Amino acid sequence: MSDPTEDPHFHRDPYPALAAMRATRPVQAVPVGSSGRSSYLVTGYAEARQALGDSRLSKDTAAFFAGSGSQRRLHPAVAHSMLATDPPEHTRLRKLVTGAFTTGAVAGLRPFIAGLTDELLDRWPVGGQVDFVSELAVPLPVIVICELLGVPEGDRPAVQRWSAELFAAGRPERVDDASHAMADYMTGLIAAKRLRPGSSLLDRLIAAGDGDDRLSEEELVSLAVLLLVAGHETTTAFLGNAALALLQHPAESERLRRDPGSIPAALDELLRFDSPVSTSTFRFTTEPVTLGDTAVPAGVPVLIALGAANRDPARFPVPDRLDPDRDAAGHLAFGHGIHRCVGAPLAKAEAEIVLRAVLTRFPRLQLAVPTEQLSWRPTRLIRGLVSLPVSTG
Repeated sequence: MSDPTEDPHFHRDPYPALAAMRATRPVQAVPVGSSGRSSYLVTGYAEARQALGDSRLSKDTAAFFAGSGSQRRLHPAVAHSMLATDPPEHTRLRKLVTGAFTTGAVAGLRPFIAGLTDELLDRWPVGGQVDFVSELAVPLPVIVICELLGVPEGDRPAVQRWSAELFAAGRPERVDDASHAMADYMTGLIAAKRLRPGSSLLDRLIAAGDGDDRLSEEELVSLAVLLLVAGHETTTAFLGNAALALLQHPAESERLRRDPGSIPAALDELLRFDSPVSTSTFRFTTEPVTLGDTAVPAGVPVLIALGAANRDPARFPVPDRLDPDRDAAGHLAFGHGIHRCVGAPLAKAEAEIVLRAVLTRFPRLQLAVPTEQLSWRPTRLIRGLVSLPVSTG
């Protein structure tokens, strides 16, 4: 079976190809380029949930690629982040940041998010055209996570640029350069905060400890970079995908406009319908594993297609229909198990506030170009729009 992501049209609408693979076999081997090696692609919901929670699937990329002879020069802070660790290291690192993203902690950020949303929407022309992505979905999550971490306002455009470069599909040299730029910047920011401590999350991480087991300098830089990048890239995609889904379903959009209180309940369905993370981050088998009915050998990568799993009709009937009344709380857009997205409460808060404001302030919002003219980011990991031109009515 060929890898469907190699098709140039795949990123525009991946779901038919993934559904065809799932119908054939929900877990199957796909070739890795021209190397002759294979990965296993998981497209079924039950199998994806099993894989996400199975400790025999490791995220320790350093162990997998050791001795591979790779010429990549990713900065260690990016290559060996919390996302690429297993317990007990992962448990210790995650414990240090979980408190900053609880529902209660995020509630304290809501006034800032709401004010920022209004400020950005104030710049939109009434009766004109604007790019939802560049004028709202990109800047808002960047500013929010930078505010949370204590990144100075003047540095934020550079941070956003480096973060985008980290997802430059097919351009490994750009990704590597960006990883060094981001890590070098964060190293300098940490040094500055040690001289002038503040109250940001980054300041708290600098002072954080777990008994006598404190963060090393490399762990601190890595955690800061991860929070900065993961804290906005996926939320940007979520906002754009959710807006497009509602623009393509005007009756559902009108329902939410008439009853803004129902928006929080609709977020899970929007996440399920077009997941901002198309494929979960790297895992590999440390021993033979059976996923569903498929035997997966030891030592091979396993790619979990979250977007495909979220459209498995065995779990979500009529999965290609957007249904805000659906109980979609079991979706896998944020992952599952010990690696489930720690920032999920913040992402949902930002989406709720943004959608409520946009639907209320721009009741005649509509797509400004045909759907087929929209372009998508050419990356396996993130499913997000490059731009979303809209008319404000």
